Amino acid sequence: MIVATWKKSTIGHPEETRATIRSLGFRRLNQKRELPDTPAVRGMLKKVSFMVAVDGQPFERPRRARYKIPRTRSAKKHSRGR
Repeated sequence: MIVATWKKSTIGHPEETRATIRSLGFRRLNQKRELPDTPAVRGMLKKVSFMVAVDGQPFERPRRARYKIPRTRSAKKHSRGR
């Protein structure tokens, strides 16, 4: 048996990823599930490895994407004093 914990929300992720989480039997965040050790379950866990922690393996939360770094405000727009 594999013990897995759902750690990250599916908000903003594709429907395919949400369906994988649901098919693993997760209903709420931080829920633990004992899953059978089959190739199908291992494949599903590998697909959503950035959202699910498996006991015995280190879980590292995904870092924020580089393109989401806040940009500086334009001087022209904000020099009007408003």
